[in-house]
Amino acid sequence: MNTANAVRDRIKQLCKNKNYTINKLATMSAINYSTVRDFMNEKNSNIGIITIKKLCDGLDLSLYDFFDDEIFRDLEQEIK
Repeated sequence: MNTANAVRDRIKQLCKNKNYTINKLATMSAINYSTVRDFMNEKNSNIGIITIKKLCDGLDLSLYDFFDDEIFRDLEQEIK
């Protein structure tokens, strides 16, 4: 799994746990819905750390807690 897919899966997992839609997450994070939607629908494969931090704020979660998950332990090499 690559990093972008791991981040997507983690966001999906956290939204499911909080009963958030992507629209609600965008609203709670003060991010344009289209930014989150395009990333989640793989129209955009890059998401900045500031955007991830805002998503974490909307989820009431620290960056540490976001990335402290098994999904990030064995990511594939991004440089090929």
